[in-house]
Amino acid sequence: MNIHPLAWKSTLVVFAAAAVCLAYAYFIEPSRLVVNQYEMRVKGWDPAFDGFRVALVSDIHGGSNGVTAEYLRGLVEMVNDTDVDAVFLLGDYISRDPSDHSQLRMAPAEVVRSLAGMRARNGVFVVLGNHDEAYAADELIREFERTGYRVLNGKLAEVVLNSGEKLRIYGLQDHTNIGIWKNFSGNAKRDLVPTDGTGDLIVLQHSPDVVPVVTGELLISPDLKIMFAGHTHGGQVWLPILGRPVVPSMFGQKFAAGHVRSDGIDVFVTTGVGTSILPFRFLVPPEIAVVTIRTKE
Repeated sequence: MNIHPLAWKSTLVVFAAAAVCLAYAYFIEPSRLVVNQYEMRVKGWDPAFDGFRVALVSDIHGGSNGVTAEYLRGLVEMVNDTDVDAVFLLGDYISRDPSDHSQLRMAPAEVVRSLAGMRARNGVFVVLGNHDEAYAADELIREFERTGYRVLNGKLAEVVLNSGEKLRIYGLQDHTNIGIWKNFSGNAKRDLVPTDGTGDLIVLQHSPDVVPVVTGELLISPDLKIMFAGHTHGGQVWLPILGRPVVPSMFGQKFAAGHVRSDGIDVFVTTGVGTSILPFRFLVPPEIAVVTIRTKE
């Protein structure tokens, strides 16, 4: 069978383009950390905190493709350059060795040491992710606290302005700890009730999939305004026309990335820093998400 020379050329061009894209997705983009600026307009947000700026860092997966100790120290410098009011670290700091799941690619203590030195006017706040809970929760909590960061797994923190207005920040335990929805919601509600009515509430959680567990009939606080999350990696890959082939969320594309209004609250999902399962990123570069919160009339 004779194949027209033009068909051969077209096939070669397609294979060459695919090879270039694959090489870029493996060798270049996973290391191309960017700072992305976003603005969220939130209905009912306290005007005293209009313009409050936060930096979101999630899904570091220390030791995954391109994520070395040196890389993380550079990330810290980039975060500090943003000069934000608060830094939120949203989980999955570690990464398993794919050939031996009992081993980690980077020791938890080394990951945390490499993340030390972040600065923000009101502090650095931490929650854990599913990888952390499964393999190194106690060690990570201990190391983060030693670093001076506030670990908020099931804990509440407050930001108080000189004029007296308060902003509450609550860290939910990772979604793998949910169990019975009503119990998970009830535990959070009990933590928050004593301070309800004293300030707007931001919830930190690794996965956006917990939204229905803390809203609606299971609402944990009438002051809940925002949830910040990670976990999805933005799918790690975005293809023209096709979009994101895979998003690790039971809601599919809904919480893949960015700002979503859902169940009466504003949710923001950062696409994260490292890689998991596959060592590729394509048109979803690792990010530090800097979010400016504005009052919506």
